[in-house]
Amino acid sequence: MKKYFSFFRLRFVMGLQYRAAAAAGIVTQFFWGAMEILAFRAFYEADAAAFPMRFEAVATYIWLQQAFLAMFAAWGMEGEIFDVIRNGNIAYELCRPVGIYQMWFARSVANRVSRALLRCVPILAVASLLPAPYGLGLPASPAHGALFLLTLLLGVLVIVAFTMLVYITTFYTLSPEGVRIFCVSAVEFFAGAVIPLPFFPERVQYVLELLPFAAMQNVPLRVYSGSMTGQEMLRAVCLQAFWLAVLTGVGWNLCRRAERRVTVQGG
Repeated sequence: MKKYFSFFRLRFVMGLQYRAAAAAGIVTQFFWGAMEILAFRAFYEADAAAFPMRFEAVATYIWLQQAFLAMFAAWGMEGEIFDVIRNGNIAYELCRPVGIYQMWFARSVANRVSRALLRCVPILAVASLLPAPYGLGLPASPAHGALFLLTLLLGVLVIVAFTMLVYITTFYTLSPEGVRIFCVSAVEFFAGAVIPLPFFPERVQYVLELLPFAAMQNVPLRVYSGSMTGQEMLRAVCLQAFWLAVLTGVGWNLCRRAERRVTVQGG
C-alpha cells in the first residue's frame, strides 16, 4: 500500500505545479458558472413553482460544480496512460513490481484532486461573497456538510473507477477515441453535469439515480445544497459504495486479463 501512496504523492505534487493553467481555469469556470446561473434565473422568473429545486440551491449546485470541475470532469483523463498502452511502453509498466490497476488508480485520483485543489478555493471564496440568491450558500445543516465530504470522496473514487474501464478498453481496440467520446458524453449528461437530475421527469430520474453516473457529482452537490434529505441521502451513499465496489472489481479483473494477453510489437 505504501508504494501506491508514493505514486499518489508524486502525481499530487506534480499536479500542484500547473498554477498558470489553474488560474486560466478559474477565470473560465467562474464566468461559465455565472452564465449558467443567469440562464436558470430567466427560467425561474417565468415560473419558479414549476421547478423541483429552489433557485438558491441551483446556484449553490452550479458553483460547487465549477469549483470541483477538475475532480469530476469525465474528460479529465490522462493521455499518458492511453499513450503507454498504444505505443508499447506498457512493457516497462509490466516490469515494475506493482499492480498496474492500483498504480493508475492512485495516479488518477491524485491528478484530479491536485487540479481541483488549485481551483476550488478561489471559486468558492468569490462565490460565497456574491449576494443571495446568486451566491454560494452554506450547507443545509452541519450533517449535510459532513456528509458532503464523504460523498465527495466516494464520487471521486467512482469517476476514477469508471475512467479506469475506459483506459482498459484501449488494450482491446485499435483506438480509444470512440469509446472515450461516448463515455464522456454519457457521464456528462447522466451525472447531472448539464442539467441537475431533479429536473428530469420523475420516472426518468428514478432510473438515472440507480446508474453509476448519478453516484459521481450528482450526489455530493445535491447533499450540500439540501436537495437530498434523510433516507434519500442514505440510499445515495449506499449506491455510491455499491458502484465503487462493482466498477473497481470489474476494472481490476479486466486489467488482469489484459495484462496476460497484451502483445507489444517488436518483442
